[in-house]
This record gives sequence, C-alpha cells and structure tokens, in this order.
Amino acid sequence: MSDGVENGTIVRLSQVDAKIESYDWRFARESAADIEAHWARISAGKPAMFNGRVMLQHRAAIRDGVFEAGYFETDYAAFMTWRDVGHPGPVIRNGFAMAALRAKDGAFLCGKMGEHTANAGKVYFAAGTPDREDARPDGRLDLAGSVTRELAEETGLHVEELDVGEGWTAVIEQGRIAFMREVHIDLPAEAARVLMLERMKHLEEEELSDIVIVRDLAETEKHDMPPFMRRYLAHMFGGA
Repeated sequence: MSDGVENGTIVRLSQVDAKIESYDWRFARESAADIEAHWARISAGKPAMFNGRVMLQHRAAIRDGVFEAGYFETDYAAFMTWRDVGHPGPVIRNGFAMAALRAKDGAFLCGKMGEHTANAGKVYFAAGTPDREDARPDGRLDLAGSVTRELAEETGLHVEELDVGEGWTAVIEQGRIAFMREVHIDLPAEAARVLMLERMKHLEEEELSDIVIVRDLAETEKHDMPPFMRRYLAHMFGGA
C-alpha cells in the first residue's frame, strides 16, 4: 500500500471510505491444506471459536484526510493462518474499528479477552474484524456502526449511554490498521467498570473475562496488551 499509508504511523482522519470489492487472494487459494491444519491447532479445545467470514483490506490510500480502502471477504481461518505465518504475499491488512472508551476521570477502559477466544488474555478496546454485519446496501463497510455494535456486544453498553466522537485516529502497522474512534462515558472509571461487568453477565455470548482500567502509560506494561494499543495510548497520554 502507498499514498500515505505507512507502517509505524499514527494518522488523524476525518473519514474512512471502505468499499467491498472482489479480490483473488492467492494465499487463501493456494494454502488450503495449511489453513485447515493451522485452524485445527489453534481451535483445539475452544469450541466457541468459529470459522466465519471476515473482510480484509487489499488496497488503501489517504487523500485529504480520507482513508480510502478496498475490502474483500475471506475465511477467518485463512486470515488467522496468514497472520500467524508472518503476513506473506502482497500487502493485506486487517482494518478494523475500535471504541477507544474513556471515562469521566480520563482513564481508558479496555476489555480482557476470555480464555475461550482466539486472543485469550489480550487486553484492548472493544473491536472486531469487519464482517457481513458491517456491510451496507451501497457496498460499503459501516465501520462507525461497528464501533458501537462491538461495544454493545462485548460490554452491554448502549449508544444512547455514550458520547461517540467524530473522525478517527488510525494506528498503522504491518498487517493491521486500527481505526480508533473516541467514545466517552459520563461515569468515573471504577463505576463504569462495575456497570460493564454487571451487564456482561447477561450477554448472549461473553467474549471478555474482565474490564481493565488504564490511567497512565505505565499501567499498560502490567497487561498483555498488543504494541499497537500501547502506541495509541502513548499518543493519547502525550508520550509519543
């Protein structure tokens, strides 16, 4: 990818224009046996893991603050295998939206993934790789809608309880772009955590095992947090 989409950068965006397109992903087409074997390994003992369909980016550019991207549909197992073997082939990225949830006292609220999930123990904001639920009738992906949908599905918080910001902060890496949208809840962090933990008990499917409060950059080192999350929080806390 080119046109301003550079690994290792954090970019402020006014808009993400994501179109669903046809794309022949050679890795998925030629690696069927490897994908099947890898999926069997990583899903063993985790019956809740589901090999559904997801959307990945195959092209992108940034023009005048707008991120323009093309997405194609593939199996989750193919994506996981490609990710775990080091992102081979032409540049592909998992371009997903995240709810950068912040409490009234300035602390961020992250979820800790449950042991039954593919990313057990990891700590990050509510998010999900785009899928058919994010597709709009006009052939675009509704990443803004994904922010509040994933937050509701993972924590039980509803959009009317939140102040959802505009624009995005994109954290760009090899194989991944996290589109962060700021979301505020009008409660102190401890009270917000208690509320979410109570709501999570009644969700149809519990993805999270805990809610983690992050008040400063040093606290990120206490958790199994992906580097892109630490980079974003450093940016927000003024450390980068």
